[in-house]
Amino acid sequence: MHPFEYALARDADQAVAVATADPHTSFLAGGTTQLDLMKDGVLQPGRLLDITRLPLKGITHTDTAIRVGALTTMEELAADPVVRDRLPFVREALLLGASTQLRNMATIGGNLLQRARCRYFRDPTVPACNKRNPGSGCAAIDGIQRMHAILGTSDHCIALHASDVAVPLTALDAVVHTQGADGTRSVPLTQFYLPPDDTPHVENVLQHGELITAVEIPLLPAAARSHYIKVRDRVSYEFALTSAGVAVLIENGLVQEARVALGGVGTIPWRAWDAEDVLRGAQATTEVFRSAAEAALAGARTLPGTAFKVDLAKRTLVRTLETVAGAQS
Repeated sequence: MHPFEYALARDADQAVAVATADPHTSFLAGGTTQLDLMKDGVLQPGRLLDITRLPLKGITHTDTAIRVGALTTMEELAADPVVRDRLPFVREALLLGASTQLRNMATIGGNLLQRARCRYFRDPTVPACNKRNPGSGCAAIDGIQRMHAILGTSDHCIALHASDVAVPLTALDAVVHTQGADGTRSVPLTQFYLPPDDTPHVENVLQHGELITAVEIPLLPAAARSHYIKVRDRVSYEFALTSAGVAVLIENGLVQEARVALGGVGTIPWRAWDAEDVLRGAQATTEVFRSAAEAALAGARTLPGTAFKVDLAKRTLVRTLETVAGAQS
């Protein structure tokens, strides 16, 4: 591991000031991904600024939303009774997202910022990675493609976004609250992540030194039903081949409201706006669900190793919708 300095942040203002002034300083929270990348030589910060003592932990509730401190762990959020009762698919995504040990360390803010799981990004002996070395190329495009994206890709990168909980949070229009050198701001999660285009190394809208302080999650209507399904190569401790987070409100057999997002297929957590348009006002039938799945994957761009994901993602979404509709009846 590259030598680095360790420092403990006293408060959020100091943390932001120190990190902003030094391009080689990185924040440290749970560290469940960052330390692995440092050990592998992918990340080489000159200083780790430990923010775990900052007052950014806890969950507050209103009638319409919950506000989750960025240092709240995945396990703490999954255990919240309001999440259990009003946001079931968020809880399901959290519990499917990692082992119990990791969920007790990993923070919500850190989970949203986790880096790509692309094997070429994570292997510094591979020279061609535009995320790690801008302008060097993308080894994955001509390499092993199975765990890569089919939505939002570019000629410069096909790495997918690996977060599970970001999928339902994207469907819910969650909002990320930050503090930076220019003050505080609030960014909808649907606008937080950036597709690779020709700058794969720029993954989100955060400026260097800008700190996620909280995530605001709107609550579903009491009558809504939601579900998260994750398809993977093994039962536990594995990233998604495809996943779907769905919330619907069904009345008299008609879909009154629908929220749909996909995981395991996009370079960012993928909001399936076109699928939602198909569902709203339609009968809650398998035929309609299949049409919604076709709309969701219409823009897929595949390579030989990822072509299977199109049908798999469609089936995943249809199954998720059927499960939710069945729970409603």
